[in-house]
Amino acid sequence: MTQFAVHRYRGRSEDIVFLVQLQSTRLERSAGRVVIPLLRVGYRAPPDHPLTPRLVAQGMTVYADPLDIATAPVQRLGEVLLVLPESDQDRIIRSVDEMLSRA
Repeated sequence: MTQFAVHRYRGRSEDIVFLVQLQSTRLERSAGRVVIPLLRVGYRAPPDHPLTPRLVAQGMTVYADPLDIATAPVQRLGEVLLVLPESDQDRIIRSVDEMLSRA
């Protein structure tokens, strides 16, 4: 398991393109992984904001949505397509912090 590994989403939502593993490698023995969805930028995309940062994954502009963080079974994630660069990792961490911070 690699933190910030990107996997293709295989669910029903057409807007979600990828899932990114957020879970620390210290927890790799668990059966599930905490993931954040990456959604395609389209007509419903929020503005680029620290809560919903825009990234490029496999040539596609997407945004992270921390309000839809979930757990996915390891076997459903499939192959790792890429590992996000550190700058994108920092933006995702900031988005989760933005969601959790006290006003």
